[in-house]
Amino acid sequence: MITIFLQAGAAPEGSMMPTMVMMGLMFVGFYFLMIRPQMKKSKQEKSFQAELKVGSRVVTTSGMHGRINQIMDDGIIIETLSGKLKFEKAAISREFTAQRFPDNSTEAK
Repeated sequence: MITIFLQAGAAPEGSMMPTMVMMGLMFVGFYFLMIRPQMKKSKQEKSFQAELKVGSRVVTTSGMHGRINQIMDDGIIIETLSGKLKFEKAAISREFTAQRFPDNSTEAK
């Protein structure tokens, strides 16, 4: 009985071409579904960090709100209600000024 299962499990002799095509399609799928979107997001984050300006209201990844007081090579000094704090540029998650007042008004209604 065991010999029947062992004989049935033997792979047929044939070409490796279908296997190689399937592996290639899997790689292309992984590229478009995982690698490419991550690269695009990384580029957007780098351009966002390069466009930061003094006086912009920002939110850090930890949720702290503040205004950029000074931009240096190794970090950013953010002025909050509790004082001035130094953060890495990568710690800035988004600019809060544009999201809060999209119609360029000075106060929310």
